[in-house]
Amino acid sequence: MRERLYNLLTGEAGRAVWCGRVMTVLIVASLVPLCFKEPSPILEAIEYACVAVFIVDYLARWVTADLKLGKGPLSFLIYPFTPMAIIDLLSILPAFNALNDALRTLRVLRLFRTMRAFKLIRYSKSTSAIAAVFEKQRQALLAVLCLAIGYILVSALIIFNVEPETFATFFDAVYWAVVSLTTVGYGDLYPSTDVGRAVAMISSLMGVAVVALPSGIITAGMLDELRGEGDGER
Repeated sequence: MRERLYNLLTGEAGRAVWCGRVMTVLIVASLVPLCFKEPSPILEAIEYACVAVFIVDYLARWVTADLKLGKGPLSFLIYPFTPMAIIDLLSILPAFNALNDALRTLRVLRLFRTMRAFKLIRYSKSTSAIAAVFEKQRQALLAVLCLAIGYILVSALIIFNVEPETFATFFDAVYWAVVSLTTVGYGDLYPSTDVGRAVAMISSLMGVAVVALPSGIITAGMLDELRGEGDGER
């Protein structure tokens, strides 16, 4: 019985395919209420109907956790802390009225509900391919990430000390450094001295290189992944 349930949830043929399609439709439908500020009976009905299915899906995956993780009884303790299980749980929590007041106070109720969009990852082959690329290129991407974080902190520290009047807190300087490094440039914070502008120019030039590195790595990895799938189909 549990094996049939597991195959229904994770299989790639027959009823499992239709189950995945139905879940995809429900996930998209559950996001519709987030497009409206004012609640309505129809939107609430969609919300609770989708959440009911999500709860059943979450419990079914938890019950079959040992078949997925292969670690015996320990699997049932590990599963709730896996990334997708956390996303599933966060997408369900806002539906419980007992938690709504606390979540509204924290202003994260709608944020938790938007987590449902990440549930699509489970049913998308494209995201699976991208995840495989990130896994294979993990070391290279991690090296680029460390480089970017290091440069952001250094440039933020420099600009924070060069222009204390412009940047009231170190977080403001970090925010500016991120915006400059990614060449977004919102313009809400900007240096006004010659030294500060020089730092901004260097940061922008560095941003071109830092942004290009992960893009190239991911593109090359994606092409290799698609070639691998093409060779497998032959």
